Amino acid sequence: MSKYSPENIRNIVLCGHGGSGKTTLTDAFLNLSGKVKRVASVDDGTSICDFDEEEKAHKYTIEPSCVNFDWAGKHFNVFDTPGYPDFIGGAISAMGASDTAAIVINASSGIQVNTRRVFNEAKKAGLGRMIIIAKMDGDNIEFEELVDSIQSVFGQEAVLFNVPVGHGANFSGVVDVLKPTEAAGALVDPAALHESLIETIVSVDDAAMERYFEGELPSDDEMAKLIAKGVKEESLIPIFCVSAKTGVGMSELLNGLASFALPADAIVRTGKDAEGNDVEVKADPNGQIVAQVFKTRVDPFVQKINYIRVLSGVLKTGATVPLIGSRKGFKIAQLFEVVANDLQPVDEAGPGMIVAVTKTDELKTCSSLGEIEMPAFAFPTPMVGLGAAPKNRGDEAKVSVALGKLAEEDPTFKVERNEQTKQMLITGMSELHLQVLQERLKRRDKVELETKEQKIPYRETIQQKAEGSYRHKKQSGGAGQFGEVHIRMYPFPGGTDPEEFATDKNRFPSMKEWKYFPENNFLWIDSIVGGTIPANFMPAIEKGFKERMDAGVLAGYQVQDLCIEVHFGKYHPVDSNEQAFRTAAKGAFKETFLKARPSLLEPIVNLDVTVPVDKVGDVNSDVVAARRGRPLGVEDAGGGYQTVKAEVPFAEVTTYSRSLASMTGGQGSYSIEFARYDVVPGNIQQEIIAKAELQEDEE
Repeated sequence: MSKYSPENIRNIVLCGHGGSGKTTLTDAFLNLSGKVKRVASVDDGTSICDFDEEEKAHKYTIEPSCVNFDWAGKHFNVFDTPGYPDFIGGAISAMGASDTAAIVINASSGIQVNTRRVFNEAKKAGLGRMIIIAKMDGDNIEFEELVDSIQSVFGQEAVLFNVPVGHGANFSGVVDVLKPTEAAGALVDPAALHESLIETIVSVDDAAMERYFEGELPSDDEMAKLIAKGVKEESLIPIFCVSAKTGVGMSELLNGLASFALPADAIVRTGKDAEGNDVEVKADPNGQIVAQVFKTRVDPFVQKINYIRVLSGVLKTGATVPLIGSRKGFKIAQLFEVVANDLQPVDEAGPGMIVAVTKTDELKTCSSLGEIEMPAFAFPTPMVGLGAAPKNRGDEAKVSVALGKLAEEDPTFKVERNEQTKQMLITGMSELHLQVLQERLKRRDKVELETKEQKIPYRETIQQKAEGSYRHKKQSGGAGQFGEVHIRMYPFPGGTDPEEFATDKNRFPSMKEWKYFPENNFLWIDSIVGGTIPANFMPAIEKGFKERMDAGVLAGYQVQDLCIEVHFGKYHPVDSNEQAFRTAAKGAFKETFLKARPSLLEPIVNLDVTVPVDKVGDVNSDVVAARRGRPLGVEDAGGGYQTVKAEVPFAEVTTYSRSLASMTGGQGSYSIEFARYDVVPGNIQQEIIAKAELQEDEE
């Protein structure tokens, strides 16, 4: 049986903006609990959690790390996560293994860009939420204003559970609002907050509230259960004040987390069985095995490490467990408990436990162990890309392997070869994200990249119906080549039902066969009658069309959203062959495409920009005037911020982070998600075509 029961396990993810103090808090937890004896510091590069070389160099967290320790009879798994939006994927993956999110706010800086983001991500993940006001020993703290802004942004359910005595160099203690005592120098009167806090707590349960108004106070145990219930139901967000550097408030914070953070059996998750039915997954040590990989790391010494949250049942070293997507299952060579980069072998792990396994080719982030498939985490789509190539000739294979490792570790990093642009493309969350990953490539894998501006993946299509034909005839002694293809080409917009379109007898009265290719929304119709083209040549014609679509016609970009009907042709009993009809198909495609009002399509993205209220006008003007954007409205983001929503051509925002930082003095944040393709304006289309022709001439 597992060493720890689920109700005594606390899985807590520390998240917040960069510089809020998450890593220092985690290091302090380890020291205070006695798990680690040495003193650790982010500033001097000795942090237990920021052990990666890039983290030490930059002095901020890049990847999530996990530590475990015991406190007040509870077993803690605490995740330290990156604080900058560039590395949000790490925070999301750690949330997938947690039950409570502790949002850390720098007392001096207040609510910042990523504070809002991680708070909302934790809500989407269904986690209980608490708030830690850290760095109370800092300068320029306006405490009451900070609490007001927290309640303005995150709701009145965010309430102080303790109040600080002094701040800055005078921060000397905290007073419990549940059991207030007199304390000279308290920044807020705890007694004045006591009654309203009790009323907020008992309101989560009708019976408890009724007893309270009859004069009966809940016991300490009942109070802790009511608070945890309020946290789970999102009606209560406890706030604690602390300085990890001086240690003031740390014991009180850990006691609060032990009492009020959600236990590992609080959240009932939902997966799918082999038939695709929804199945509730409870933290039952006697239940079937259900576990999920939430993080992957490639270590130069032990190779790949997969980090796993056990949700149900018990994992055991040496056991073979089912693996979704694999017939043979997965053999657990050895389980490890985790303290940052230190792995300690364990024999088994029950529900709620966080463990690691090593040297595993079969596992990846979001893999499900057991026979229940858990949903993948919702990572944002990376949209900032760079064209990339090995800096040194002969490093192609090494670069390919190294980039594959990065993609395994980071779900918000993608690498692909774009066949349209003939460019290897690396895509991440921001320029900083890609820069840090390139540093890792150089240090860990000893390879370097040359990067250049990303080529925009335009598409080509048509706007009207057209007809055309092409005869390929070649005679050079002996058997020649002959093939003639006649086609009609139709616009086929995305979302059109291919079967309904193809079987319309008014449009295609002689249709014999149709095929649909979803990858480029291409519909092919065979309307040949009387054997004018023998059936054995039709696959070659289809292949010719697809090759021409991949190569493009206007500017070398992939063609999409069209239908081709082959309705007539000619062949020669001796000279006709597959190559002849393949060539004829390419010629017919090009001739007809150019008659059908061809146009370029460009990717359009949804752009959400969160900025201070006084910068909204600047952002709106920039989106419309400089970026060909279409405003969709403005939403209140709380705390003096608003979110500008717009649709913008992707070509106009590939380097938006620089512009936004300049416009807002670094106070803005943005996200982009692919929306659709749309027609490029005529003047810009001509520029793109001319540039493509120039590049072709140079090559």
